[in-house]
Amino acid sequence: MELDAVDRVLLRELQNDARQTNRELAAKTGVSPSTSLERVRLLREGGLITGYHAALDLEAAGRPVQALISVRIRPPARPVIEGFREWAHQLPEVIAMFVTSGAFDFLLHIAVPDVNGVYAFVIDRLTERREVADVQTTMAYEHVRSRVIEPAGGERDTPRPTRRRR
Repeated sequence: MELDAVDRVLLRELQNDARQTNRELAAKTGVSPSTSLERVRLLREGGLITGYHAALDLEAAGRPVQALISVRIRPPARPVIEGFREWAHQLPEVIAMFVTSGAFDFLLHIAVPDVNGVYAFVIDRLTERREVADVQTTMAYEHVRSRVIEPAGGERDTPRPTRRRR
């Protein structure tokens, strides 16, 4: 999808606050409300905007302790990996999951009430699974998220030429 400067500003503004009215969005981007509405519709239809979500504060939600858990699956067969993926995706502790290459097959990002919750997740949930061959846990001290994701190909992706001093 070809994006221009207006599309990029619309996307940035929506990621900062998706609850703002179309009139507010149009004013912030310097276009008419009808243009804003049409552009956002095209961004949704083009698949760039996939939904609108409420962002939760994990501490306020009672899940302040986070961990990253690497999981190796054996045997490394497609049905086994897909089965584990579907099972892990349903777990309430899992807030993000990556299927990876390398020494481990999955990286699970979990959020739980306390350190005992991490231990219970690893021992009572993961290691009880027959296909789980190895688990490595890393506690997260802090989780810094990027609130705005800029589409590739914009000004920030283009290296700026450096000037040579003579």
